[in-house]
Amino acid sequence: MSGTVSPLAPKSYPSMPVIDGVRMATAAAGIKYKNRTDVLMMVFDRPASVAGVFTRSKCPSAPVDFCRSNLPHGVARAVVVNSGNANAFTGAKGRAATELTAKSASEAVGCAENEVYLASTGVIGEPLDATKFSGVLGTMAKEGTGDFWLEAAKAIMTTDTYPKVATRSAEIDGVRVTINGIAKGAGMIAPDMATMLSFVVTDAAIAPEALQAALSAGVGPTFNAVTVDSDTSTSDTLMLFATGAAEARGQKPVLAADDQRLAGFRAALNDLLKDLALQVVRDGEGARKMVEVTVTGAENDAAAKRIALSIANSPLVKTAVAGEDANWGRIVMAVGKSGEMADRDRLAIWFGDVRVAVDGARDPGYSEAAATAVMQQEDIPVRVDLGLGDGRATVWTCDLTKEYVAINGDYRS
Repeated sequence: MSGTVSPLAPKSYPSMPVIDGVRMATAAAGIKYKNRTDVLMMVFDRPASVAGVFTRSKCPSAPVDFCRSNLPHGVARAVVVNSGNANAFTGAKGRAATELTAKSASEAVGCAENEVYLASTGVIGEPLDATKFSGVLGTMAKEGTGDFWLEAAKAIMTTDTYPKVATRSAEIDGVRVTINGIAKGAGMIAPDMATMLSFVVTDAAIAPEALQAALSAGVGPTFNAVTVDSDTSTSDTLMLFATGAAEARGQKPVLAADDQRLAGFRAALNDLLKDLALQVVRDGEGARKMVEVTVTGAENDAAAKRIALSIANSPLVKTAVAGEDANWGRIVMAVGKSGEMADRDRLAIWFGDVRVAVDGARDPGYSEAAATAVMQQEDIPVRVDLGLGDGRATVWTCDLTKEYVAINGDYRS
C-alpha cells in the first residue's frame, strides 16, 4: 500500500448499505505489512449461493485451485482473504496452508470445508504461514458485522493506494435488492478474468446456476476489458454471493439463467463490475492518467477488442501518454502488430475530439496544440476506426510512469 493516494482516486466513497445475510471482520496478522489489517473474513449465517470466475493463468495459486474444486457445490458459508502473500507457486506447502485455513474457517462457522472460499494476494513463491491467522478466525466469525464494507476493502489491499467499493440496487418481482462489491488490484492487471480479487454480495434470492451465468456474462466488457500492464495474475478471483434474504421480503427465487426477471439485476451487476474494474485501472501502479481506447470499424467485435488491447498494452503508447505526447504513430504501430485485419489507408485516429489521422495519413487540419491539450487531461479518450466492418470494443488502461518501475523494482523487499 503506497503512502501517496493516486491522483485518479475517487473524491469520495459511496455509503455502503448493510446486506442482510453477510457479516465481515478484519484482523492484523502481520503476514507482510506492519500496523494494518491483512485478513478479511466474510460469514454467511445461512447458506448463500455462489458463483466465481478465476484467472486463466496456467500457474494458478493454491487458493484458486481450492475455490475451483468447491464451486460445483454452489454453497458458501465463509470467505477468508489474506493480503501480503499470494500463496502461489508454493507447492505442497501451499495446499497445506489452504487446508489449514479451510479447516479453521469451517470450525469457526460450523460448516463443511467445501462451503469455504479462500483468496490470497501478494508476493508469489513465498510459503504462507496460515497459522498466523487461522487462530483468529473463531473470534472474527463471532465479531463480524454487516456495516464493514470499506474496512473489508482496506484489508485486502497490496500496492493499492485506496480501497475499492461500489454499490448498486435493482428490482426483482418489484422487490428492491442490493449489490455491494469490493476489489483490490493495482499491478499485474490484465484481462483474462478477473484481473484482481473482487468479492460481490447481493441479498437477492438467485440459484447458483443463474448467478454464475450472470457473472460470466458480466466480466467480458468489465474486468476483462481493463489492463494496467498486460500481466495476468496467478491469483485472479471474482466471486459473487447471493444471501437470499430478499425472499423474506417477497422476492420469488430465480432458478433459471434465462429468467427475464433477472434483466434489471444483470444491468446493475454489470454496472457495478465496470465501476470496480475502472477503479482498479485508476489505481494502476504509478498511474497519473486514465486512457479509454475505443476501436470501431473492425472486422468483428473480437478483432476490435484484440486491436484495442494491443494499443492499451503497448509500453510505447503508455509512455507517450505519461509524457503527454500526442504520438499517434505509436497507435498505428500497435494496430499494425495486433495480427488482426487492418487497412493502413482506411485508418483514422482521434485523441479526444481531435482527429489526428485520416485515410492512412496525418489529418490535413492537424493541430499539435489541440492534440496536446487532450493529452494533458487526466482522462484521455483514444479512438481508432479501421473502416472495415461493424466490429467495436472499448478497453481501459493507464499510463506507464517511472513510479511503476520503482514500485515493481523492489516489490519483494
